Amino acid sequence: MVTTAAAAPVLDLRGIDKRFAGVAALRGASLRMHAGEVHALMGQNGAGKSTLVKCLTGVHLPDAGQMLLQGRPIVPATPLAAQRLGIATVYQEINLCPNLSASENILAGRLPRRWGWIDWPRAHERAQAILSGLQVQADVRRPLGELPVAVQQMVAIARAVSQDARVLVLDEPTSSLDEAETARLFDALKRLRDQGVAILFITHFLDQAYAMADRITVMRNGCTVGEYLPADLSRLRLVSLMVGRDFDTEGATQPMPPPPADTAPVLQAQGLGRRGQMQPFDLQLRSGEVLGLAGLLGSGRTETARLLFGAQRPDSGTLRLGGQACTLRHPAEAVQHGLAFCPEERKTEGIVAELSVRENIVLALQAKRGWRRFIPRREQAELAARYIRELGIKTADAEVPIGQLSGGNQQKAVLARWLATEPRVLILDEPTRGIDVAAKHEIMEQVLQLCRRGMALVFISSEIPEVLRVSQRVAVLRERRLVAERDGAGLTEAQVVAIIAEAPATHSPAPRRHAA
Repeated sequence: MVTTAAAAPVLDLRGIDKRFAGVAALRGASLRMHAGEVHALMGQNGAGKSTLVKCLTGVHLPDAGQMLLQGRPIVPATPLAAQRLGIATVYQEINLCPNLSASENILAGRLPRRWGWIDWPRAHERAQAILSGLQVQADVRRPLGELPVAVQQMVAIARAVSQDARVLVLDEPTSSLDEAETARLFDALKRLRDQGVAILFITHFLDQAYAMADRITVMRNGCTVGEYLPADLSRLRLVSLMVGRDFDTEGATQPMPPPPADTAPVLQAQGLGRRGQMQPFDLQLRSGEVLGLAGLLGSGRTETARLLFGAQRPDSGTLRLGGQACTLRHPAEAVQHGLAFCPEERKTEGIVAELSVRENIVLALQAKRGWRRFIPRREQAELAARYIRELGIKTADAEVPIGQLSGGNQQKAVLARWLATEPRVLILDEPTRGIDVAAKHEIMEQVLQLCRRGMALVFISSEIPEVLRVSQRVAVLRERRLVAERDGAGLTEAQVVAIIAEAPATHSPAPRRHAA
């Protein structure tokens, strides 16, 4: 762990606490950044990265702790106050105005004037010069929304650095970029680093962190675990620090036996992918089989599920269901083909909080039948009663608004919705997140019983032991690529983590190292 530096940090956060409704989001978190350095901030979902950045950039006021900028205490009360201090932020979702030109976005609030009117020639010239400094060529007069996503991202960075930013915060800047666009972004960041800008690079991608970072800070459960030089931190150790435990070679699992080898695939993906979301992959699934998808947050697990279900349109490859090639233009078509998908975000993508438990359970079946074949109220009640009983959904009755149920019972109701369609393939994305151990066991036992009767299952979980416990095969994802596929029997958590942490065959040039 790095404890000293040759030069004083330009930014020093010490002992930052933040609570929301009594829940500690940050507990004594710390972060040091040096001028002319790229600093990677890494951690799993819920580690506290976003909250720490929001305290730094004036979105939240910390409850305790100290923030020093060039040795002076700061407490930015608003994002504008942070910008005036020289702290600029570029978020994952580009928060500029797509209807305005690139010039207007870069120079918003600072457009040059002449005789009281905006001097457009000078504005375009100045904006073009700023972009050229980042080695970006674009027509700055065009509306931002008409430019490629990569150029939009660079416009956001150009706007930030044009305000004399001393600290630049980048929140997942490569999440929607392909490899070539990411390489161009990294070239621009290296130029900014060489100009003395301190860059905070928040990413889930291990390869990118090691390619760009001069230092790495790891957070977990609202706390700072430590600050490290990449040369002193192996990938396996980094994953262990993020997850919160070391991995040994014990603990092999014995999932239920696989279906016969001659069983025809019910689902086949060949070269399926989407630019900027998921690299092309091959995958197949047989009736009665459980395929686990393992990987860190941001590895492409959810993107894979959405491509298989038609929630995202692929721009490469083919998908076959029951041996027949098909193009899923919408999730409704996936339902018609016998697919079902329980999304990770049950609050926003799963339940309709104002509707009753009964109404939530019958939604997918009604969509599958079509609105002209309305499900009679009596059949709805019988269906809801059956799944409330079979899944043990704790509710006073089926007419209670689902938003009043606990998270575990909401998850059971979402599962019931899809089971009612009698799917051939069920995709579960983090089905047990945020629910108690008993509910986890009940949900997975119900699903595995259906797999024994022939239903195929794609199971996604950030908990690798959970994936190993139920999966006959495990596909491992890293950096939006499917990098390995292994039999579940005998596979250990340590082996999966080793694949996740494995370095790629080729590397980007090593970043400049600072004395420690």
